[in-house]
Amino acid sequence: MLIVYEHPLSPYAQKVKISLREKGIEFETRLPAGIGTGSTPDDFMTGNPRGEVPFLRDGDAAIFDSTIILEYIEDKWPTPPMLPKAPLDRARVRLIEDVMDCHYEPINWGLGELNNFKRATGELKDRIMTRAGEQIAGLHAWLERELGDRDWFNGDSFGWGDLSVVPYINGSAGSGFTPPKGSKLEAWHKRAMGRSSVSTSAQEAVDSISGMQDVSGAVEAGLFKREYRDHRLEWMIKSGGLDVVLKGLEKDNIRFTPDFS
Repeated sequence: MLIVYEHPLSPYAQKVKISLREKGIEFETRLPAGIGTGSTPDDFMTGNPRGEVPFLRDGDAAIFDSTIILEYIEDKWPTPPMLPKAPLDRARVRLIEDVMDCHYEPINWGLGELNNFKRATGELKDRIMTRAGEQIAGLHAWLERELGDRDWFNGDSFGWGDLSVVPYINGSAGSGFTPPKGSKLEAWHKRAMGRSSVSTSAQEAVDSISGMQDVSGAVEAGLFKREYRDHRLEWMIKSGGLDVVLKGLEKDNIRFTPDFS
């Protein structure tokens, strides 16, 4: 059985699940024990030195990084294809994925730091939230241009470009930042949510929130450490949250990618 180690809120994991569901591939999901603490069991860390979700096990194969996993899925189960045929179109949707993963993801992640993990309050929170809203509006404008007159980011049919965008649109919508009313992006989002692969993954994310009522208390107690890596750290600092990072370091309730060993 194909096993996807994940957390339903992870947009990276959602990409993988949407692709598998579009292809009709059966898989099992597992939530790693101790996820978010920086200490997880060997069955999750073996073959997964970054200790991040998603992580795919296919028999003896162990594959980490959502983009590499998507490429593996596409290579092993090419029908229906998630990538367009033309080289330029394939490059275009891969660029869209990269922008989503590196520029949109840290904004949604940062909103979670503020709203769920209570990293900042009052004026500081308001200032960072304002910057997040401005950044999301810019990304929505960019996505509107990338979509153009297409029905799908992939072109004529749903695919790689679309599954790379929809988890992030859903993530910011949960914080009140939705696509502009009447925009092509809004119409695309409604079409995407009409697909069972997307709606199922989105509902799993919503359902997972019910068990997160006291996550801020766990963070404050040092029992739960959010991973501040690369683009997330950059986003928090450039958006006015340097004090958030410094306090997290002082309280030892943030973490970074583990060293390889």
